[in-house]
Amino acid sequence: MSETHEQWLARLAEQSKAKQERFMKDIAAKLRHPRMTEKPVQPYRGAPDFWQAFNWSQEEKEAQFIDNFQSVGGHTARLASMEEAKSFIVNKTVELGAKYIVRQNESELAALELEEELKQRLPEAELKAWNTDEEHAWMAEAAQADIGIVMADHAVAYTGSITVLSANNKGRSVSLLPTVMFFIIPVDRLHTRLGEVLGGFDQVGREKLPAGIHFISGPSRSSDIENDLTIGVHGPGVVYALLVG
Repeated sequence: MSETHEQWLARLAEQSKAKQERFMKDIAAKLRHPRMTEKPVQPYRGAPDFWQAFNWSQEEKEAQFIDNFQSVGGHTARLASMEEAKSFIVNKTVELGAKYIVRQNESELAALELEEELKQRLPEAELKAWNTDEEHAWMAEAAQADIGIVMADHAVAYTGSITVLSANNKGRSVSLLPTVMFFIIPVDRLHTRLGEVLGGFDQVGREKLPAGIHFISGPSRSSDIENDLTIGVHGPGVVYALLVG
């Protein structure tokens, strides 16, 4: 008597479970420990107390951030003031012969008066502030930009990461699409651990979170299955982190 459809499904299920069990036992044998059937007991949730208390001095944070950011192909500069940051950006823009620059529409960047300086040093260059004209195709403009300029909201020394939040005046395209990026990081926004930044988002609550929270660690890096690494395919290929203050 042939088996019913339900019996056939049950037999396939048993075969599948047996195959899974053989697979898991094989992994356990290669790891040289018994086959585990119960989930492990977690002694605590979240970061342990010793990690919550871990903190570097200001000098250590700056040194560690610079080392970590450079280790993945980023460029850094330690500058004393926003005026020095302005000079650094303008000099690099002239050196690169950039034709089109886009920046966030933030008061700190507006105060630098980069537009006026560039008119004198590089008259053919055009600098625009993000989303100042709602009818403008800003994403397309950012994709064509030679240089993007962004004020970092946070930075993390331990991971060498920059945190950028999205807002109406701070479109994510400014940090994701231009060929060369300049991130200005006031040193009082530099933290030791990533948890210091993430904890702040937990405190404000879901309703007050920004549209996007982006963690950027150096230039865009893409690798295929053969481990061929390519820089700048899905984002800026040259990234400067300017520590200011």
